[in-house]
Amino acid sequence: MTDPAAVERDAAEAASAFSHPAVAPDATGAYGEHPDQVVDFYAPRAETPGGPVPLVAVLHGGAWRAPYDRRHITPFADFLARCGFAVANVEYRRGSSLPHQHADGPVAGRWPETFDDVAAAMDALPELAAAALPQADVRRLVVTGHSAGGHLALWAAARHVLPYGSPWRLPSPPVLRGVVALAPIADFEVAEELGVCGGASAQLLGGEAYFADRLPYADPAALLPTGIATAVVQGRDDIVVPQQVAEAYVAAAAKAGEMVGLTLLDGIGHFPLIDPAADACAVVSEEIAQLAW
Repeated sequence: MTDPAAVERDAAEAASAFSHPAVAPDATGAYGEHPDQVVDFYAPRAETPGGPVPLVAVLHGGAWRAPYDRRHITPFADFLARCGFAVANVEYRRGSSLPHQHADGPVAGRWPETFDDVAAAMDALPELAAAALPQADVRRLVVTGHSAGGHLALWAAARHVLPYGSPWRLPSPPVLRGVVALAPIADFEVAEELGVCGGASAQLLGGEAYFADRLPYADPAALLPTGIATAVVQGRDDIVVPQQVAEAYVAAAAKAGEMVGLTLLDGIGHFPLIDPAADACAVVSEEIAQLAW
């Protein structure tokens, strides 16, 4: 049973993170015809050295469920823009194409549409960013994501090691400076053992009947090594996606011969990582800067 004090702290952290008003983008580009196949762009707000600035692609969380769209992470995107980055806030299809609900709420994700969208958005991003943000240097691209979005960020950086025959596989590594995954759902088997987000990982893959077969195409812990610089930032007091999930991914990377940086923040739960009012958010910005600049 979860400690009531931890639940209370988590609720307070969530309330703070979601208290900021949504920030409108400077431009929006479409990478497909569906209303969710769009990317919002934020121009850098801070004074930076002359020339183009790094581009940060943001993939929002929300357990891949339909009610949680990119709006909740716009204050974080704006925060990164105020740190001097060009920012791309990626939307993608979530939830289920079916009207039913899971016992824990809306069904998580769509197979294969959620993955179709992230792959298509990342492939279209250089061209979209060049049109929307001329000051963005698409060759200095860092991908970040929170929670379920952290999973998608890790997955997007690992497409070149997907099984042969996967429609999302890239012939060579993506042009990335690196990935900064924030409390990511990075090891699906451990996440399912812990009941993370009400079994959302299995729902994303289409249900328990498909879980084992689709795991090699979707689970970051199965897509290693990537050869892409990767850092994970995790709160030690996270009760939404516990640190065991991040630790399992880092251990899987080490077993595959790759080092993944893991920053564990004391006294921090799930939501301060994307809360501009929290000190943890500055830690995240610094991790991105170390890769981007």
